[in-house]
Parts: sequence; structure tokens; C-alpha cells
Amino acid sequence: MSKYLANIARWCFRHRKTVVALWILVAAAVIATAQLSGGKTNDNFTIPGTESQQMQDLLAKDLPAAGGAQTRVVFATHGSQKLTSPTNVQAVKETMAQLAKVPGVVAVTDPFSTKQVSPSGQVGLGTIQYKDAAQDVSSSTLDRVNAVSDTARNAGVQVEYAGSVYPGSEFTISEIPEIIGIVVAFIVLLVTFAAFVAAGLPIINAILGVIVTVMSVTALAAVVDIASTSTTVALMLGLSCGIDYGVFILSRHRNNLIAGLDVEDSVYLAVGTAGSSVVFAGLTVIVALCGMAVVGIPFLTVMGLAAAGAVLIALLIALTLLPASLGFAGRKVISFIPSPGMPGHHEAIARQAVEAPEKSAGGVWARFVVRFRVPVLIVGVLGLLVMASPALDMQLGLPSGSSQSKDNTARKAYDLTTEGFGVGFNGPLLVTAQNVDSPADVQQLVGALQKQDNVVTAVPTVSQGKLAIISVIPKTGPNDPKTADLVTHLRDNRSQIEGTTGTKILVGGQTASNIDVSTKLTDALPIFLIVVAALAFVLLTFAFRTILIPIKSIVGFLLSVGAAFGLEVAIFQWGWGASLLGVTKGEIISFLPLIMLAIIFGLSSDYEVFVVSRIKEDYTKTGDGRGAVERGTTSSARVVTAAALIMFSIFVAFMVTDDPTIKAIGFGFAAGVFIDAFVVRLTLVPALMAIVGSKVWYHPQWFARHIPDPDIEGEKLSKEFEDRLHPAEAPQT
Repeated sequence: MSKYLANIARWCFRHRKTVVALWILVAAAVIATAQLSGGKTNDNFTIPGTESQQMQDLLAKDLPAAGGAQTRVVFATHGSQKLTSPTNVQAVKETMAQLAKVPGVVAVTDPFSTKQVSPSGQVGLGTIQYKDAAQDVSSSTLDRVNAVSDTARNAGVQVEYAGSVYPGSEFTISEIPEIIGIVVAFIVLLVTFAAFVAAGLPIINAILGVIVTVMSVTALAAVVDIASTSTTVALMLGLSCGIDYGVFILSRHRNNLIAGLDVEDSVYLAVGTAGSSVVFAGLTVIVALCGMAVVGIPFLTVMGLAAAGAVLIALLIALTLLPASLGFAGRKVISFIPSPGMPGHHEAIARQAVEAPEKSAGGVWARFVVRFRVPVLIVGVLGLLVMASPALDMQLGLPSGSSQSKDNTARKAYDLTTEGFGVGFNGPLLVTAQNVDSPADVQQLVGALQKQDNVVTAVPTVSQGKLAIISVIPKTGPNDPKTADLVTHLRDNRSQIEGTTGTKILVGGQTASNIDVSTKLTDALPIFLIVVAALAFVLLTFAFRTILIPIKSIVGFLLSVGAAFGLEVAIFQWGWGASLLGVTKGEIISFLPLIMLAIIFGLSSDYEVFVVSRIKEDYTKTGDGRGAVERGTTSSARVVTAAALIMFSIFVAFMVTDDPTIKAIGFGFAAGVFIDAFVVRLTLVPALMAIVGSKVWYHPQWFARHIPDPDIEGEKLSKEFEDRLHPAEAPQT
């Protein structure tokens, strides 16, 4: 593979104008397609085969008016003012009447006609029913809803929104995290390479890859349901992996130039050696992300495929556009920044990293780890296990109003509803009854539902033909485990609730749907972990031709992700330091553990490949197991540190957003990458490999005979290259 990649790099180098033009053409094409498609993401977290989905399909077929999106409008007054005063009643009713005329709205209910006014007389609940599903409700419709509500606001009534869609719920991609991440990445690369061109090239290439990725996802959203977080996850990975892959190849290229190679030969050899590691690292990430499809949850499958596409584009750019860009840059990638009063300072450091790497900080750290390998391994493992311990108390749920920031309208609506009516009113369950013959059947069902434990009340809301909908209000909130228990109880005891009515009931609604999603995700985690670990085991075994390396990699990943889960629970669920990070204490997003498993596993394999391939490269040359660990870790430490800091910074940058879901994802990824790169791959892995020594490279003889050697470290390519440069020294045949 090394020679194949090197030949691709040479072609791209020699035809660099064509390669750059083709990538710009691709970017222009996807931008135009995205603009013309009108694609829009949505957060419809439903799963085919669940009861909540069956109910949604039933309503879409038999009662379309009740199957569309819904907005809850919360009206509130404060102090001595009452919502029930004549002036406020008139303002609220006038507002609801105007809302009924908004295009796309099929029905509204005001707090007074449904008697949804709190005992204090200061909070009232209205509803807006749309003809379309949440993802199809236009921004102009929501803007009009918000504008019409000024009628009530002008009368001194507070108006807030919640529901499946509402003004302010539209997802927009903020450019702030990307800008922060790019600035930090440039600073890190400038410190690492001390050359402006070298610092800028990986970033420029990665930005082009991100543009292609995001625009492609936007275009696909016109024909496929894509969750809004899919775009963010793809953007995070596209930017971070794009920069990292470029850095690994560029670092080897710079070393080659400093060692005296000309530019074309340097690019050829860099892509053939470091490029092989990049390919295996990228493939491992892609395999892990595509593995999300095995759990059978559509929005997660799409999320995984979108993120895998981002990594694939980053990989292709690193193997094609980067060699072309290096052709334009020439030797400017080693044009070091002058140091005032210290001429040649940066160049001296760079040459030392190539000619005497043992004197670098990475060399000092590698010697420390190898020398104290046993205590380092014990302390490191115990520390990670302690960090992982909070994960045993993990509670999963989907985002609700309670998880939003305090200035968010959904959070205000949640708090006002809780204050006025009780927390259960924020997560009503919908019970549909089929084969209803008379109003008496509905009343009998209502009576039976009201007698169930943890139910505040049951209210019939819609009755049409032989179909009726009953709203069941729990005593507990939408993400409370007792609410999930209530849903299970109602479904398990449906025959008793139906009684002699002859009806057939289904339990659904947004709260029940979220519970179904969380349950399915929890059940899918073990299956997903086994499948991805098995695929990665095969891939890494093929790459390194040994069984012990993949096993070690998987165990290290479990320690990393366990520690990341523990930190996530401590901060986002227990609330430790939550105020410092601007997050609200609550549940862990139900799909977060699964995507963290996929992405941290993939990224951990990235660093595993980069570190271990340099160790294997040295071992292949010297046969010195323990010495190879020290020298290989030394060679990879500087660039792995830079790559990990870049990825960590990009993920942390996404925590500046107000969206609690994106905050949680950014923190989880950042924690996982930091722990895995610095604690596991640059500390525990070298310590363990130094303990095991040469035995870590053992593989059965049959494996060597029947499985081709991918030459991930590029040893064969390097040997051929040396023989070509120095033919007189090559063995005579």
C-alpha cells in the first residue's frame, strides 16, 4: 500500500494545478447543489417498530390534523397581576385568534376554553397545531407566530414557547466555534513548526474539506431526515481529522526536507510512509462510525454516515490535495520564523528533532515512561478507573426544556409550567383509542387512566369517528425514570385499562417517543460495542500483524471512554463545576454514549496507529523491543501532541454554543481525546509495550504466510527509495 500511496502523491504533486482545480470544482458543485436543494435538518427522534411510532403513523393516516407538529404557548403574569383579569383574557384570546390565521396552522386552543389556567391564575397553557411535521414547518411560519404574540406581550403578559417546534427552535450553525478552533489550531501549528506556510496548509485544506462536507449534508437533508447534531458532529470531525491527517504527513515531509531530500522525493516518501498510517487511522474511524448502523436507529445511522463521510473527505484531501499544495509551497514549509536575538533558533530546534530526537521533550517523557513503566502503568490505570466510576450512575434521556439555558424560551416555558401546574405537565403522554363507539367508552378509559399510579389527570382532547386522543399528565417530569415506568406500566396493563370498552389503546406522544428512543439506544450499546471492537480488531491485526496490539488498543479505548463517561456524568448529571462551564445539571443525552463510543474509539485508534507504527518502524530496523518503544514514542510525541491539542481545542470551542446537546458532545469528545492521547497512547501504551518487550510483535507463522503485509510503517518503500538513491550500496544480484 505504501508504494501505491506514494505514486498517487507523486502524480498529484506533478499535476498540482489540476488537483487543486478539481477540488475547487467539487466544492463549488456541492455549494450550488445545497443552495438549490433547500435541505433542512430536523430532530425527529423516532424509531420504526416502537409503539410511539405506531401511534404517530396511525394519526398521520386517520387523523392528520393531530399528527403534525405542535407548539405549546405559555402565558404568564407576575406580581399582583392575574392572567384571568378581563384585559389579559381579551389579549390572550385575541392572540390565539390571530395565531389561528397563521399559514400552516390548523387549530389552536386557548387556556380559558380548555381550563388550562393555574390555580394561582397567573399561568395559562395554549396550543398551536400545525398541518406539517416539525421539520416541515417553515421559518416564516414560526416568525409569524412570534410576531403575532406581541399582542399579548403589549398587554404585559409574558409569552414563552415549547413543544416539538417553536420560535427559536430552529438549528443554525454558528461560525464562532469553528473560528476559535481554527485560530487555536494555527497557534499550535505555529509553535510546533515555527513556519507560517507549514502552519497554514493543513488548516486551509481542512476548511475546504469541511465546506464540501457541510454542503453535502445540507443537500442530502432535502431527501433524507438528518438530525441537526449530525451537521455539527460532521463539522467537528471533518475539521479536526482534516487538520490532524495533514499534520502527520506534513511533519514527515518537513523531516525529509531537513534531512536533505528534494521536495518531490520528500512528498513521495512522506505520503508513502506517514500516509499509510493516516489511511489505517482514517479507515478505523470510518468503520467505527459506520458501525452505528448496526443498532437500527435511523437518525443515528445517518449521523454516523455523515460523520464517516466527513472523515473520508478529510482522508482524500490529505492524500491528494495536500501533496499538490506541498508542490506549490516548495521549501517554504521549513522557512522558519526568525527569533529576535537568536538567529536560526527555530531551525536548530527542528533539526535537533530530526537528528537528535532524544534531546527533545518527547524524548525526556519517553525515557521516563520506559524507565518507570510498572508504576506508571499501575497509577495510570487506577487513575482512569477512579475517573470512570461516576459512569456507573449514568441516567439517559433526550433533551427537554429543563436542560436548556435559563434565558432560552423553552426553559422559561418549562419553569413556568412547573410552577403553575406541576412538572408532569411538561411531558404529557398521549393515549389513542381506536374502535370508540360512544363518548361513554372515552369516559371509561379516562377513569381507568386516572386511577393509575403516578397520574395527575387524564383529559380527552380529540374525538373523531372511532378514534379518540386522551392526554395523560404524569406526576413526574419527562426525563424522570418514574415517567418511563408509567409508560411501561400503561402498555403492560392495556387490557385492564381498555376494560369492556372494546377499544384498542396505544401510548405515545413526544415524551413516550423520547423514552422509546432512550430505551432502544441503551439496549443497543452492548451490540454496537461488540461489533465495532470486532471490526477494529480485524483491521488493526491486519495493519500490525500481531494480536496483542489490537487487544491493547481496545482495552486502552475502554479506559479512555470510561473516564470520559465519568467526567460527563460528574459535570452534566451531578452538576460538579456545571456553572463554570455554563451548563445545566440534568440527564445525559441518550444518544451521546453511543456516538462517543464510535468517535472516541475511532480517534483513539488514530493515535494508536500513529504511535505504534513509529515504534514498529524502529523495531523492524533494530529488533530492539524496549529501545524501539522509547525511540518510537520520542519520534511520534511531538506531532501526536500537536494533533491532539488541535482536536481537543476544536471540540472545546463548540462548548461556547448555547445548545446543551452540542455542549455535551463537545465536552465528551474533548475529554475522550485528551485522556486517550496523553494518558493512554503516550503514557500507558509505551509503558505496557516496554514491559512486554519484543513479544508484543508475536504472530503465528500461518498468519505471516497467508495474510499480506500492508507495510504500514513504509519500511519496504523506504528501502526501495534508499536503494534507488544509492545504487552502488544496494545488494548485487
